[in-house]
Amino acid sequence: MKKTLAILLAMAMLIACLAGCGEKKEAEPSGSETKEPETITIAFIGNTTGDYAMYGIPVRNAVKLFYDKLNAEGGINGKQINLLEYDDKADPTESVNALNLAIENGATAIIGSVLTGATVALSDATFEINMPEITASATSPKVTVADPDDPNSEVKTNVFRSCFLDPFQGEKMAQYAAEICGAKRVAIFYETGSDYSEAIVTGFYTGATAYPQLEVVDMEAFSTGDKDYRSQMTNIAASNPDVVLMPIYYGEAGLAITALRAAGCDAQVIGGDGFGSVKDYASAEDLEGTVYFSGYAPGTDSVAQFEADYKATYGEDVPNMFAPLAWDASLIMTEGLKAAEAAGLTPGSDEYKQAIIDAIKGMDAFEGITGSYTFNETNDPVKSVAVIKLSGGNEEFDSFF
Repeated sequence: MKKTLAILLAMAMLIACLAGCGEKKEAEPSGSETKEPETITIAFIGNTTGDYAMYGIPVRNAVKLFYDKLNAEGGINGKQINLLEYDDKADPTESVNALNLAIENGATAIIGSVLTGATVALSDATFEINMPEITASATSPKVTVADPDDPNSEVKTNVFRSCFLDPFQGEKMAQYAAEICGAKRVAIFYETGSDYSEAIVTGFYTGATAYPQLEVVDMEAFSTGDKDYRSQMTNIAASNPDVVLMPIYYGEAGLAITALRAAGCDAQVIGGDGFGSVKDYASAEDLEGTVYFSGYAPGTDSVAQFEADYKATYGEDVPNMFAPLAWDASLIMTEGLKAAEAAGLTPGSDEYKQAIIDAIKGMDAFEGITGSYTFNETNDPVKSVAVIKLSGGNEEFDSFF
């Protein structure tokens, strides 16, 4: 019995020793293990599918092009940018859902959304949590101000844009119509229920107060989804305008201009930045002489490298102004990220996010590829517009205005 007990005790001691050695070995650091590289996570949110994907895809492409290049050059402070991508289908609810997913996945800043409705919903949500956000394309005042009609309304201090405002475009339309076109009689064709379209119209009326010779002789509207504008264009033609303002998107603009010319009206057509790519939606003859305002002057020195890189990467020319504006949005956001990194802050922390916001807000004549950026009291950029003219079926830079 004693002999058996001794054998059992010896075996128990041996097992304990082996177990202890195993635990010690497991705890020892391995020279073959490598530390995961540090990253900074941001998110792009925008519509890359659906009816208006032709806006969202160039924005997404430019953002990805920017951060792929930045990462290839070493990133920021030795950290790579982890770019998350979410398709919100231009739907406000989907945009907020994408934000929630981005937060769950560690995003510390947002680039997006693309169209106005989705971006307003997104900016409302990011404002609640002070998440840095910049849009390349959403031009409604509601993106950065809760209630633009209330002078005491809160500014969404965390939200910025690289494009100009809708009302600003409207004011420029009034100025261009009066000073460049010498117009007196103005007709307006707009989309009811569209924040974009209605804000430009409001801006036009504001700008027109400086030009008492301007008279609105007819105002026609259509509802989202309408495709037949013959009756509205007949009415506009009958009003004999000098210029026709169309603060609408390029697809509808192509149909409207075609119907306008068919109605026998040869008035000068002036569009907003939504006209980008209109050359593909009406004949060269009907579009000849049409002008629209843009945040981008194609073919100029400041954008030449971007245009070449975009074509080399995606196999096509830059399709509209939203791609270079997205590059600038990425550039601006990156300056904010650099400031937060320079302060030694932790990505994702409240302090890190505030440092991004403060850096962007403090920019003074910061140079992008579409112009210089200084942000006003509502976080909107102060910059000139590029006038694009349709000539021979092509959209060509005419002048800055």
